[in-house]
Amino acid sequence: MRAISPILCGAVLSAMLAFPLAAQDPAAAVPTAAPPVPAAAVDAAPAAPAATGAPVLTREDAEAWLDGFFPYALAAGDVAGAVVVVVKDGQVLLQKGYGYANLAERAPVDPERTLFRPGSVSKLFTWTAVMQLVEQGKLDLDADLNQYLDFPIPARDGKPMTLRQVMTHTTGLEEQIRGLITADPAEITPLGEALKHWVPERIHVPGATPAYSNYATALAGYIVERVSGMPFDDYVERNIFQPLGMASSSFRQPLPPALLARMSNGYARASEAEPKPYEFISLAPAGSLASSGADMARFMIAHLQEGAFGDARILQAETARKMHSTGQASVGPLNRMMLGFYETSVNGHRAISHGGDTQWFHSDLQLFLDDGVGLFVSMNSSGRDGATGNIRYALSRGFADRYFPAAPGAADKGVPAEDATLHAQQIAGTYTSSRRPDSNILSLANLLGPVKVVANEDGTISVTLALGAGGAPKKWREVAPYLWQDTTSSDRLAADVVDGQVTRFSMEPYAPIMVFERLSAWNALAMPLLAASLVVVLLTVLAWPVSALVRRYYGARYRLQGTDARAHRWARIASLLVLLAMGGALGLVVAMLGKLEMTSPGNDGLIVALRLFATVALPLGAAISLWNAFEALRGRRGWLAKAWAVLLALSCLFLLWIGFANHVIGFGANY
Repeated sequence: MRAISPILCGAVLSAMLAFPLAAQDPAAAVPTAAPPVPAAAVDAAPAAPAATGAPVLTREDAEAWLDGFFPYALAAGDVAGAVVVVVKDGQVLLQKGYGYANLAERAPVDPERTLFRPGSVSKLFTWTAVMQLVEQGKLDLDADLNQYLDFPIPARDGKPMTLRQVMTHTTGLEEQIRGLITADPAEITPLGEALKHWVPERIHVPGATPAYSNYATALAGYIVERVSGMPFDDYVERNIFQPLGMASSSFRQPLPPALLARMSNGYARASEAEPKPYEFISLAPAGSLASSGADMARFMIAHLQEGAFGDARILQAETARKMHSTGQASVGPLNRMMLGFYETSVNGHRAISHGGDTQWFHSDLQLFLDDGVGLFVSMNSSGRDGATGNIRYALSRGFADRYFPAAPGAADKGVPAEDATLHAQQIAGTYTSSRRPDSNILSLANLLGPVKVVANEDGTISVTLALGAGGAPKKWREVAPYLWQDTTSSDRLAADVVDGQVTRFSMEPYAPIMVFERLSAWNALAMPLLAASLVVVLLTVLAWPVSALVRRYYGARYRLQGTDARAHRWARIASLLVLLAMGGALGLVVAMLGKLEMTSPGNDGLIVALRLFATVALPLGAAISLWNAFEALRGRRGWLAKAWAVLLALSCLFLLWIGFANHVIGFGANY
């Protein structure tokens, strides 16, 4: 998954994983070796000067530029090592390692031998496998994919799920992260079993709303298994790795020993120097690949040459062209989702790409189709404060601006100032990502991270999610009706407008895989009301021992009597139960999103227990707080105590509603 997360993304992110259904001979995981890809003969003929005066993409110029970029970027970002590969015109122009694959041993990154985890770049191999079966007539992109499965995927609005929807991330599925990543090989779940455990709900209209889905990608991998009659790992090795000579690549988990010995360590930060365990991914077709930079060069060349690599061919030219150019619109004129690739056209140059992230590895693959150029980078550390995302963006954008700059043209005149001000006010508000959990306890994350659009005084807009490299929100200036452009780049933002109201928007580079949908005024207030309610409950709990100590210190007696006294005492107990239930749920969700190992099935018992506790505590707390408010209003408490009792009752009722609406109340551990 690309470091586009919310949002994951945001992830809510994003941003994977499983073991083959049948045991395999580890030796079979290594395809037969092929001759090395020849380096481009850049000195054989003088390169034609660029019409725009831009530097010509040669090995010498690219190496000098990258040598100036990477050492500082890695050091500033606290990243241990990286591999970068540039291909051009069917040959490797440059492949180079920077930093270290093993900090303790000071082992440098070797682009030929060192393996990295490209995360969701793995999906491109799954999509290639699907398209191989499509061109053989074994799969139909527009058929109900239930005909290829041994368990049902429910229709939405009478519409079945199709492979076209899967490849364009428009299935409508909500986010699913249970078992996303684990460090324990005993927790690897067979692909079919992982998919059948729980089918996420389809929360969007199929074919209309981009919402990136690891589950849907893994579903496509499972279909490849069933239709081909062989485990997914075997299929990819036989039909992609072996023809391309990718002898240093594998989806297998655990990784075969010969490849594991060459695997780069993963790190949180280079300065910490403590290697992290190998990451196992239960939805393997979505992100379990391990590969060298040199092998990724072969894959890029094959796609740039419309499926051909030397004498080998992994796709027919027509199939490759269809895969690269069939677009699913997002919002307005923004870059689209192709069949498996993100469209990332920039400066008038047609480009497609895919990014990928595990916890410790962060990667990006870019193909400039009409220029015959590919760029791949992978880093082995999360780094400091999202550094890897900034490095990838700066690398791809800097590379494009250097070698493929925009042709000179007339400056965009924009829109009249009064229209820009009106449209900025129309788009301002609170939004949520289409890529989100909705029917399970992780929907609490939607409350914690809403996306806000702000209208600035100068007529521009800012989005809380879209930050520049310095950490400040980007500014977007309107260049056409409801189309904005980043003031420091060519990235665009567009909105859908219905009856004069902005209903959703997206922005590049997010546009191919997610949109942002406007929240109602009530839902936009949910987060501040949640915070306020928790503060009221917390203060009530804290007042319990504090008031007791104050009375003891001054020798004052407890003045309430009878039913009023009982209601008051029980309200404090109820507040403690409510605080433990809702605070525990929020704390668990934050911890799970911050440390993906906590999404392991091993934590199912904890989630079930917490939800059962909340099922008792939240309704009980609301009932007792209402009783307490009733007794306070008819009793002899002072006006401040009466007001607090009513405020506490309203807070507990709101937290009860949050518990129901966000599935804290209930049973089970599907998410």
